[in-house]
Amino acid sequence: MSNASKRGEGAAEEVGGKIKEVVGKAVGSERIEAEGHATKVKGQAKQEAAKAAERGKGKVEEVVGAAKNRVGALVGNEQMEAEGRVKELEGEARQKANR
Repeated sequence: MSNASKRGEGAAEEVGGKIKEVVGKAVGSERIEAEGHATKVKGQAKQEAAKAAERGKGKVEEVVGAAKNRVGALVGNEQMEAEGRVKELEGEARQKANR
């Protein structure tokens, strides 16, 4: 399952939990309210885990890209240098998108 899928699943769980929590409160059932709260928190945790995994992938892309960029500069290969810079920027963008 991709991180985007995990994030979506977590968001759905969070919303479902919020609904159950509100229903529990409305009908005066502490058990249903507590179950809803637990589901909501579980969904939030899934989303955070997926975002953390994406930030990790972004950091790897950034580091690999930076290395390729530097090697390209050292050997005078402009294409390699440009490809490395692109990868580095993609990694930075992935990290920022998953804060």
